[in-house]
Amino acid sequence: MSAVRASAPAEETAPGYETAPGYRPGRTLPLRVEALRQWRRRRTLVMGGVLAALPFVMIIAFAVGGSDDGRGGSDGRVSFIDTATASGANFAATCLFVSAGFLLVVPVALFCGDTVASEASWSSLRYLLASPVPRARLLWSKLVVALGFSLAAIVLLPVVALAAGTAAYGWGPLKLPAGGALPAGDTVARLALAVAFVFVSQLVTAGLAFWLSTRTDAPLGAVGGAVGLTIVGNVLDAVTALGSWREFLPAHWQFAWVDALQPQLEWGGMAKGAVVSVSYALVLFALAFRGFSRKDIVS
Repeated sequence: MSAVRASAPAEETAPGYETAPGYRPGRTLPLRVEALRQWRRRRTLVMGGVLAALPFVMIIAFAVGGSDDGRGGSDGRVSFIDTATASGANFAATCLFVSAGFLLVVPVALFCGDTVASEASWSSLRYLLASPVPRARLLWSKLVVALGFSLAAIVLLPVVALAAGTAAYGWGPLKLPAGGALPAGDTVARLALAVAFVFVSQLVTAGLAFWLSTRTDAPLGAVGGAVGLTIVGNVLDAVTALGSWREFLPAHWQFAWVDALQPQLEWGGMAKGAVVSVSYALVLFALAFRGFSRKDIVS
């Protein structure tokens, strides 16, 4: 039998419920404390190292294997891969293109899926709640920090790629696979818009991972479940027989950020994708808060 009992929402709102002098629920578990705790974890440093190293691995791969210099494949089509060495901006766009579909899913699922479940697996969750940290406050702090680290991970890759690509291939216009080019002065803003949409599109994965993290004591289960369900969404999007139903899948819009790198900026696909992603994410976050508020904490 444990001498520490997790705080119960009913007790916090019951008539006559008293708190210690000076106790402020809104000041428990400050964001800076939670951020520092997550920053010091080994998985954060490892994930950051992997994302920062990817652009250099790709530079070495292009140096060893050569490039097509924009000639395209046997069918004459040109992709971001074919224009990767045209400039630093092209290299950054290429790194984003090859990683947005899966690699960037992993850090989002890791930071959002590991945050609550890891506390439960360490048997420290009930001690946090007995501090006492209100349940909604605990989830809010962990969610904000997890989303912050997810955004940092998504931004880290293209920033390092842009710097490394500029050093390796020079600074210049962004050569477009469909033809034409964006002026060098416009590329940073367009790439920033593309990265922002990638983050918004990953909110579904974040919501899945966070909800699963409140339902299980196994961090790998929450992370793996979110990644697995994201893969299932990609598979379903490939089933053309679903027709227009695919537009309700977040995976259907995951590459809509390419519209930000067109001569004439197109918002249609990104707007639809953002609405779908945010809608799913809000539902999943709400389920996480609702379920956790009623859950018996025994870990």
